[in-house]
This record gives sequence, C-alpha cells and structure tokens, in this order.
Amino acid sequence: MTDQLWLWILLGVVVVVGGGAALLVPRTRRRRTDHLVDEHVDQDIEQDVEQDVEQGAGTTTVAPPETAVEPAPPALETPEPVAGRLIRLRDRLARSGSPLGARLLSVLSRDHLTEDDWDELEETLLLADIGAGPAEELLDALRTRVRVLGVRDPKTVRDLLREELLKVVDPSLDREVATTGPVGDDGARLPAVVLVVGVNGTGKTTTVGKLARVLVAEDRSVVLGAADTFRAAAADQLQTWGARVGVETVRSDRDGADPAAVAFDAVRRGKAEGTDVVLVDTAGRLQNKAGLMDELGKITRVITREAPLAEVLLVLDATTGQNGLNQARVFGEVAGVTGIVLTKLDGTARGGIVVAVQRELGVPVKLVGLGEGPDDLAPFDPEQFVDGLLG
Repeated sequence: MTDQLWLWILLGVVVVVGGGAALLVPRTRRRRTDHLVDEHVDQDIEQDVEQDVEQGAGTTTVAPPETAVEPAPPALETPEPVAGRLIRLRDRLARSGSPLGARLLSVLSRDHLTEDDWDELEETLLLADIGAGPAEELLDALRTRVRVLGVRDPKTVRDLLREELLKVVDPSLDREVATTGPVGDDGARLPAVVLVVGVNGTGKTTTVGKLARVLVAEDRSVVLGAADTFRAAAADQLQTWGARVGVETVRSDRDGADPAAVAFDAVRRGKAEGTDVVLVDTAGRLQNKAGLMDELGKITRVITREAPLAEVLLVLDATTGQNGLNQARVFGEVAGVTGIVLTKLDGTARGGIVVAVQRELGVPVKLVGLGEGPDDLAPFDPEQFVDGLLG
C-alpha cells in the first residue's frame, strides 16, 4: 500500500514538471519570433525614411502631437524699423570712444610727423585688420594731403582722415540685399532665395533669424528653411526666431536628414505660397574645401530646380581677423558669395576687417551685427560706419 502511494506521488510530480516545461517552450519561442519580426519592421521603416529623405520628403513645420496639450501661441513681436539702426551703432561707438579713430587722430594732430609717427599709424591700421594693401593706400594719400595742405588743427585732420577712410571702405558698392525674385515662366513672381553660409560659431543661425526680422519690418513675407540638419539645436533655434514674428519654418522631422531636401521643400513651400523671400540656413561644420563644395553644390542644384538663387550671404565674425579672411576665401571659391554679413561689429578695435574682406572677395559688406539684441542687425552704411570709427 505504501509502495503504491509513493508511485502515485512520483507520477504526479512528473506530470506537473512536464506540463510546465511544455508551457514554457512556446512562450520562449514566441518571444524570439516577435523579436525577429520587430527587427524586420525596423529595417523596413529605416529604408523607407532614407528613401523619403533622398526624394525630398520628410520635411515639415513641426506641430505638437495630437495627444499633447496645445501650447499657447507666442505673442508676435513687432521688429524695430530698419532705418536708423546703424545710426544707433554710430552713437554707441561715439559714446564709448573708438580706439582706432582716436589713435589715428592723435598721431595726425602732432606738430611734426616723423617716420616713426607714420610707422605708428601703419601699425594701428594693421592691428585693426584693415590689411596691408589698403593701409598703404590710405597712408600714401594722407601723407600727400598733410604735406601739401600743411594742416594740423584737429577738425581739418579729422575731415581728411574721414575722406580717405571712406574711399577704402568704398561707398560705390551695391549693398542692397536682393529681396525681389524673378518672374517665372507662368508669369508669377518667384521668391527671392537667399542662401546663408559660414562656419559654425559665427552666429549664422541667429543672423538668419535677425534677417527675417529685418525683412518683416520691411513688410516682406518670409519662409525659413532649416537646412542645418547636423546640429539638433539649429532647427529649434531658427523656428523660435521665426515664431516670434509669425514666420513659418520648414525643417526636417529627423536629425541628420539631407540638407538639400530641406532646402528644396522650403523653396517649394515659398513658391506655392507666393512668399517674397526664402531664407535657407546651412550647416557650417565642414572643414575641408572638397566636402564644402559637394554639399553646397548639391543644395544649390536642388534649389535652382524651383527658383534661382538671389543671394549667397557669407556670415563672418568681425573679431576673428585673419582667420575670418581664410574662411571668406574658401567660401568665396566654392559658394559664389554675393555679400558679407559681419557679426559682432559692436566694437571698432578691429573694424578694418570691413575693408579687408571686401578686398579679398570683391563683394560688399551688406549687413552688420551690432550686438546681442534681436534687432541689432542693420544694413551697412559706409558713411555711418566711418563716423562711428572716428567717434
């Protein structure tokens, strides 16, 4: 009897263990199968996304998810009028005292100008990044006029210096930013497409946002294209600038997307909506000429399928001196630059960079950044700038 009892207990244990194993095996197999299915789905999605980006799709103005709480729209700002912005810079420089202008006037007002004095003037100009050629040209003209006229009183010296500085800054250059596009084959006005280039760190994306404010202040309609897809914060930053003045931003919904696809969608959107100007921000991460040429060349080819380029603006940091000139040289060779935007020109110790970069590229400085404020971007006026240098 006892042996039979133990036999039944043993059989029960075997049944329980076997059934549990049978239940576990299918569950493990299901997990492995599900994992393989998920991998295939992920691969298919990735291929579809890459294909969409290559074809120019996948860019959109970002909106919050449907399930999210709709945020309150930002209050629209009214940009300051463009007229008079550079006068504000001149007044600011006059109050602070211009180190360049003050040193030049101090030397020129001495009773007897020796060779050492002229050497000091040349050193002052070179330290201001005006460049060797323009500095020599300016000093030769001053030598002749000071010797012939024999002037020493401060007002006359200042007038002479102002005239010669104005000549090297060159007021004859066309400094208007093209904001009117051509007429298309269908008779409709195409948007003026402005491509903004430059290395990271010069304030390029901020400049695009400020330029949008300049255009809005002039009653121009604008679309922004966030084609700097390699810095995650760049598109967010640009969209914030646009939202403040009611300007739409076309951007990618994924990091690392094709910049040319974003630029194409922005121009296409501007064309469809009859926009006056499309501003396209580009990446500045590329450090070699070949890579820069390839990327900017592709963006240009794709954009011009929809509308021709009206401007290629190069953003330079005014405080970088000769490094800025090297950047200007490379971009000038590969991007067909039509105008310069100088940022951080709210001091004049190195204000001569205006002259140097114009001579280097043969294109004018069209806009200058005057400070950190949202409306501290102004059309460049040679006379106001020279007056600011001289205090």
